[in-house]
Amino acid sequence: MIKIVDYQENWLREFDAIAKRLRQGAGDAILAIHHIGSTAVHGLAAKYIIDIQITVARLSDHSEKAIEKIGFTLGSSVADHCPPGRSLPADQLAKRFYKYSERPAHIHVREAGRFNHRYPLLCRDYLRNHADAARAYEEIKRQLATRFALDKDSYYAIKDPMFDLLMVGAEAWATETNWQLPPSDG
Repeated sequence: MIKIVDYQENWLREFDAIAKRLRQGAGDAILAIHHIGSTAVHGLAAKYIIDIQITVARLSDHSEKAIEKIGFTLGSSVADHCPPGRSLPADQLAKRFYKYSERPAHIHVREAGRFNHRYPLLCRDYLRNHADAARAYEEIKRQLATRFALDKDSYYAIKDPMFDLLMVGAEAWATETNWQLPPSDG
């Protein structure tokens, strides 16, 4: 069921705790750990799921067993959504996806320098710096969750392209401000 909840101050502490476990249990290949998604934007309502991006040099360097050993289960998704109108090679969207067994959390393992590595970080930073865009995005998510609470496919079929529209503004902002990839959060 898709449910949007008000922002919770404990989300940052929960991210920190999960990031620490990841560093301790699967840290050898990890270049960076970032808190991504709506729970990473202070004040923004979100699904009660902490999204975390792990950056590695190559997906083949990543140890599935090390992550599974500390409580994460490999999911079925191996590629991110490609924005409409773009033609990206498969390696630009490839990832490993995990769910956490102790608390609703998703781990996205992505290669440094890929399109799908940059996209969520730029998105997060754009929403952190543009309250009006964040509020509009929040309202869209609330409306979608009201209409499609039990229909995840329909929720994402509308949310993903809407998010791609938001990213047009994020890309312009990145150029205007000379935005750079941020240092690791964890």
